[in-house]
Amino acid sequence: MMWFNLAQAQSSFMPTEGTKIAAQVDNLYGFLLVASLISCVILIGGMIFFVWKYRRKTNNDKTAYITHNTFLEFLWSFIPLVIFLGVFAWGWYVYHDMRSMPKNALEIHVFGKQWAWEFEYKSGVKTGNLIVVPVNKDVKLIMTSKDVLHSFYIPSFRIKQDVIPGTYTALWFNADKMGEFHVFCAEFCGTQHSGMLATLKVVSQADYDAWLEEESQVGTLPLAKRGEKIFAVKACASCHSSTDAAVKVGPPLFKKFGTLEHVEGAADVTIDENYLRESILNPNAKITKGFQKGVMPAFQGQLSETELNALIEYIKTLK
Repeated sequence: MMWFNLAQAQSSFMPTEGTKIAAQVDNLYGFLLVASLISCVILIGGMIFFVWKYRRKTNNDKTAYITHNTFLEFLWSFIPLVIFLGVFAWGWYVYHDMRSMPKNALEIHVFGKQWAWEFEYKSGVKTGNLIVVPVNKDVKLIMTSKDVLHSFYIPSFRIKQDVIPGTYTALWFNADKMGEFHVFCAEFCGTQHSGMLATLKVVSQADYDAWLEEESQVGTLPLAKRGEKIFAVKACASCHSSTDAAVKVGPPLFKKFGTLEHVEGAADVTIDENYLRESILNPNAKITKGFQKGVMPAFQGQLSETELNALIEYIKTLK
């Protein structure tokens, strides 16, 4: 079976295999490629051979009378049927493994939103665009969307699942290689769809436990540091620049606190704590000139008072 393993040929043709299921998918794909190539050579090569062999050599040549051959007709129908049934059984076996959720798996909640991924562990730890899991551990992702249809895709694991608003979908994997793997959204979801990226980091069990413990201590950090963490978890940087004055989907936040903001249909306002609070909880109340209304989601009810204060304190430090 390893003859069909494309990834082990040290080729860039396929992404690195990060799970056993990925290897199974590649084996099936490799078999389909080889079988298709052989079939193409036989079919097209046979056509060319017979066109050449039975061509008219002179103007007096007549088309030869050729009758049927029952045995050959049976063979060229039966052999493809056996191959197709074999591929179907093989594909069903791989799909069944891919969709059968293991018991006692590490469960992580995944939230898709324009245009970022949020992850929440049962311990209460939250991350944005970063998911950390232990190696050789069954992991189950329970996913939903906060706005539109998304699709959670890990090329190296050969798995993909639609993330749907108002319902839960699930996906599982067992990573057998440590390292970092890319996560994409595979469903067009708006202007920044191509930037909806995340990193899946596979580490040892000891490193995972240490990371989880460290992330659990976020509540003890100074207020601005907690705000920085919330800024990352909510993926605010995907729409607002915090390190320079670059314009993204939303206005930059770098060196903005205390300055005047030009607002559509109203007088200029000073960016102070009240303005930031209103912009976070009800972003459509005042729209900065040059930006669209309705792009930023409202965080009313999604942030506690402490989290809101921490986020504002962090924005005030962006200088």
